[in-house]
Amino acid sequence: MKNYFDRHFKLRFFEMNKYGMASPTTILTLLEETAADHCYDIGYSLYSLEKKNIGWILISGTINMIRYPVYRENILIRTWISRYSLVKGYRENIIFDDSGAVIGKAKGIWAFYDIEKRRPVPIFDEIKLKWGINTEISQEIDLGMVKLINTNEYQAEYNVYKSDVDSNKHVNNIKYFHWLIESLPDEILDNYILKIINAKFISEGKYGEKVQIYIEHENAKNTFLHIMKSSINNKILAAAHTTWEKI
Repeated sequence: MKNYFDRHFKLRFFEMNKYGMASPTTILTLLEETAADHCYDIGYSLYSLEKKNIGWILISGTINMIRYPVYRENILIRTWISRYSLVKGYRENIIFDDSGAVIGKAKGIWAFYDIEKRRPVPIFDEIKLKWGINTEISQEIDLGMVKLINTNEYQAEYNVYKSDVDSNKHVNNIKYFHWLIESLPDEILDNYILKIINAKFISEGKYGEKVQIYIEHENAKNTFLHIMKSSINNKILAAAHTTWEKI
């Protein structure tokens, strides 16, 4: 039985940044689309799981881009599960260009989640059987190691609208990712491209909240620490570490 799943994409105009390269948010979106199709491929689509009040939620993840694909370029995303715990799957990803060269890698820890009870539940045995396991690792990294910062100077604030909340009834991680990037100084966004992000999702953001984003420039050049908090009770929603490279 094949123990990985491939998905082909051709990059479209609205997925580009001003330099004609896929935006970081596009890459995350395509990774999640591939994971969703991997679920559908075994007969457990996200919609069929939702009817059982079950979903997958991202606990932590990393993306490491060697280069970003450009407009109308064909890429292939290969994904697989490298291991399971009772309630979590460890998803690996490699992004290839049309020549077969690796242009990016990503991995994430996903929890199988009861939407109504708001807690993880054991992954169905049939899902594990149909996906199988491939112990190859896309990259060696400790997904639990994201440093927290402690500052009262937030850089940006965003309202959580209904369109920001997904079927799991909380803010989708792609929206956090978009807000994180948008909150950075123009000098970074205009002259640098995101190379590496390590992120950890800690609490649920919900409709009606405001998300405040705090940023700390690390000692290393072009690296930042990010914290996202709820303005209602100051709880930490997510944290991330990013590394940027001159364009």
